[in-house]
Order: sequence, then C-alpha cells, then structure tokens
Amino acid sequence: MWLQKRIQSPRQFQYCWKSRKKKKGGTYPTRSKEERGRGIGDRASHRKKKLPRFSLMADGEKPLRKIAASFKDLAAAVNSQNPEVKVEVAPFSAACSHVSVLFGCLGIAFKFAEMDYVAKVDDLTKAANSIGTLKSLLDHDIEQGTVRKAGSHSRNLLRVKRGLDMVRVLFEQILASEESSLKSPASVAYAQVFAPHHGWAIRKAVAAGMYALPTRAQLLKKLNEDAESARIQMQSYISASALVIQYIDKLFLSKELGIDW
Repeated sequence: MWLQKRIQSPRQFQYCWKSRKKKKGGTYPTRSKEERGRGIGDRASHRKKKLPRFSLMADGEKPLRKIAASFKDLAAAVNSQNPEVKVEVAPFSAACSHVSVLFGCLGIAFKFAEMDYVAKVDDLTKAANSIGTLKSLLDHDIEQGTVRKAGSHSRNLLRVKRGLDMVRVLFEQILASEESSLKSPASVAYAQVFAPHHGWAIRKAVAAGMYALPTRAQLLKKLNEDAESARIQMQSYISASALVIQYIDKLFLSKELGIDW
C-alpha cells in the first residue's frame, strides 16, 4: 500500500526508494531543486493525482486469452499484403489495456511498470478520440514539435511498446524454463527491455522485488489457466506481438525519431 499511495511514476519510484534510506548521521536525504520543482515527494501532489483504473478479473475470466486474441487481430492487420496498412489507435490501445492485468499479477517487482504502463495506455485511449492511426499520432506530435516532450502521445507509445516487449520476452523465458520460480524469466525480461532505460535506484528496487514474484503455478491460477492452455496463449502472444512491436519500431525509424530514448 505504501508504494501504491506514494508512487505515481518511475521517477517517483526512484525518489521513494532513496527516501527509505537514512544518510550517515541519521538524517533523511533532501530532495533536489528539480524534484521540488516537479512536486516529487510532496504529499499534496500524491493526493491530487489519480491513476487510471482498469477492471479486476472476474471469477472465471481468462485475461491471457483476451491478450492473445487482441494481438492476433493487430498482427493480422500489420501482416496483411496491403502496403498502405495502418494500425488504428483505438484497437491498439484496447489490446494494450488487456496486458495491464498481467502486470498486476506480477506483484511489487513490476508495480512501477504497471502504474506507468496503465497511465500511458490511458493516454493513448483518450488520444483515439481525435487521432485515427498510430502513424497520424506520430505525425501530429512531429508537427507540434512535441515528440520527445514528457507526456506526448509519441513518447507514451514508445513506453507502451516497451511494456509489450517486456511481456513478450517474459513469456519466451517462461516457456523455455521448467522452473517453478519466475525470478529468472522476469529478471531476463527486465534486464533486456527496461533496465537500459532505468537508473541505479530503480534497478536495485526491482531486483529486490523479484523475490516477491508469484510462482509459475500461482501466476497460472491468477490467470485461470492450466499449463497447456497457458503455453498456447503465451506462444500466440509472442508471435503476434513481435509483428506489432516491429511495426511500431519501423514507424519511429521511418520518421527518423529513433527508439532508444
């Protein structure tokens, strides 16, 4: 609950992690001028900000199948023979919203990713009301000169793409291992996708949280799947999401925007 109440972004995750440790002499570290200016660590700022909500699983619901099916549809559009194929923002954000449940099942280790991911998917969902396709979304930010600006649709799209990629690698590692623990698969997925973009404090906190991950059996129970059905759905997502992720990367690169920022 402490993390859920205080942390609203990866940057705040880093601040809160630091604030738990006393400096030598028994005093707590003070916030930097930049952090004070952005309101990081202010109790009032936490009360004002509310994270987007997504529905919890109902009894008998199978979110893994929703995830696999929605990305299979997106992959079909991306993989069509039509050279003018355009992925619409609305179905893309809807598919991404299903993945939020999975982040929630992974526990405290990926709490920062869940909160950041949910907020950015929510932004894309709202953007779908006025922007038709992912290509148009990038074009809009390019025209406004806001591509790399914090909170821009383009920046949020890139972050959501990383979340999808992390899940893809996680599923690959789970299927390649017979171990009950998810620590190794999750560690590999984090190291490959998120770690290069995070500072030392966040990486350290995530490493500590890996010990609180559910076991393979516990995860499957949360997803209402058995081992065989989960394998089928995970493999489906791996194949479909790879095409979608590749499509998004090509969009950014075709506009000479880069993808490592």
